[in-house]
Amino acid sequence: MKNITEKRVELMAPLKNYKSLNAVLSKTDAVYFGVESFNMRMYSDNFKLEELNNIVKTCHSNNTHAYLTTNVVIYENEFTFLDHILEKAAEAEIDAVIIHDIGAINLAKEKGLNFHISTQANISNSQTAKFYESIGAQRLILARELSLEQIKEIKSKLTKTEIETFVHGAQCTSISGRCYFSAEICQSQDYSANRGKCIQPCRRKWRVYDDQNNELLYDGVFFINAKDLCMIEYIPKLIEAKIDAFKIEGRMRDPIYIEETASCYREAIDAYYGNTFTQEKVKDWLKRLHKIYNRGFSTGFYFGIPRGTEIQRDFDGNISKYKKVEIGKVLNYFPEKMAAKILLTSGKLKLKDEIFIIGTHTDTFLRQEVKSIQIKQKKNLTETPIVSSKKERLTVGIVVDKPVKKNDKIFKLK
Repeated sequence: MKNITEKRVELMAPLKNYKSLNAVLSKTDAVYFGVESFNMRMYSDNFKLEELNNIVKTCHSNNTHAYLTTNVVIYENEFTFLDHILEKAAEAEIDAVIIHDIGAINLAKEKGLNFHISTQANISNSQTAKFYESIGAQRLILARELSLEQIKEIKSKLTKTEIETFVHGAQCTSISGRCYFSAEICQSQDYSANRGKCIQPCRRKWRVYDDQNNELLYDGVFFINAKDLCMIEYIPKLIEAKIDAFKIEGRMRDPIYIEETASCYREAIDAYYGNTFTQEKVKDWLKRLHKIYNRGFSTGFYFGIPRGTEIQRDFDGNISKYKKVEIGKVLNYFPEKMAAKILLTSGKLKLKDEIFIIGTHTDTFLRQEVKSIQIKQKKNLTETPIVSSKKERLTVGIVVDKPVKKNDKIFKLK
């Protein structure tokens, strides 16, 4: 029986841009993100350094912690700019920086910043964990290659430092992402995974030849294309292991992915603490997670070394049967009526459809059910005609839950 007064686990969601921030603010306890330099997802949109104050204020006004990733390998000529970034982070009152370079840790400490040790540090035992605790780390993001039993043991030997583990998202076949495969393929350290510019050659088909035994081992197979981690059905086990924070991977994903993943894990965590966690709910969460981007699901190293079945050998990228389809755009928004005039350019709308309104050059993200349909003076319609060509474009009025902007795009999952 769990203690209902115990400290609740923190749920962390990734941010790609302002749209993903708006998508998860009501669903997560913390967010993590990068600015234009020194983070592990340099191909993500990332934020401008001058936006840092606004991001942190927005998070704090919504009771959400903000964590800045500065966890790449740092070279000698980069410390001046890193110092500037950390200074701005301190001014913005960031809740913590995610970091692993020892020199960068020293800079963070000089500025009085809380710091979390990145999974890049590959913390795999309690001695290493206690070292980082001794130098003041607020939290340790443990190596992804640990089993749940190993995580429990490390946690039991710490006195004050928190631990964090990944619960969902892409997995790297290398040790905690410390890989030089991409750098070797590109013949440049700039494209190292350790610098945030991995081109993911592991996701390709490869032929592997054993010249010693004159044997072709793999002939055009995705043999190092790891499935995605998904631990939603094991949330009770992870909470009871006294893990302090659950991290969702996905700073390259679009806001629909980030919002739905955060929603499912929020519901699972709340269900655990509310004594309502059931297998029926697990089935529903898994169904929803299968609808968004995924490579198939695995439990990683939590319950032992992954087997061959935890590699997605047949497909590169998304295997979901659902795709995000653009069906129209916003023409105008009427704040006094909380309504929008939209241009339907493809398919049709009917009552209770789920739609997503996402800004192209704005920060809009709205997921909602269609609650009303009006065409010209005809109100209380249950559906629209089907639009199948440019000549048939249709202007429709709908009620919206939040403000939207002109030219925001409208999507459905089909």
